[in-house]
Amino acid sequence: MSEDDAARSSEIEPDDDALLVGTAAGDRRAFQRLMERHSRAMLALSQRVVGNTHDADEVVQEAFLKVWTKAPQWQIDGKAKFSTWLYRVVLNASLDRLRRTPLAPLEDAGDIVDPTPNGLDRALATQRQKVLARAMTALPPRQQAALSLHYFGDVSGPQAAEILQLSLSACEALLARGKRGLRKSLAALGVTGLGDML
Repeated sequence: MSEDDAARSSEIEPDDDALLVGTAAGDRRAFQRLMERHSRAMLALSQRVVGNTHDADEVVQEAFLKVWTKAPQWQIDGKAKFSTWLYRVVLNASLDRLRRTPLAPLEDAGDIVDPTPNGLDRALATQRQKVLARAMTALPPRQQAALSLHYFGDVSGPQAAEILQLSLSACEALLARGKRGLRKSLAALGVTGLGDML
């Protein structure tokens, strides 16, 4: 790759810090690029924690509103990466949302009518997410956070440890305790095996 190609490539794909500088200056395009880059992962994480798309959308919108307002305060030479900070913001907001909104009993869901061929599969997946979300509320917040990040947020163990500000061994111990607690909580709800939940 020539120097001109390298220069154009770096202009096309600025890193998160450069986009944050632009966002702090009021550049809506830089802010939109940040959202495009991170919103899918943040939505996936939040949806796994809160158990539904509507609340997850709201959590992620609130998180990006926070990015817009806090961008001028971001320290580029700080220790934390932007993505680590954003994961933490979305995870905490998702856990807060989960604590605020009580889950309706599964019996109240009624029959789900979906004319598409995979309606039953989606209904079962939604029901699994609700049961899992209910079981997660019985866990201590740190265990909820570790499980949500590592198993449901597509975050590696070392990344989860960094986001939670723990050593890797402490994060692994937290995950092990969380899985044991989740098994007990699921058993109390009548689910005997984790199956494809973890």
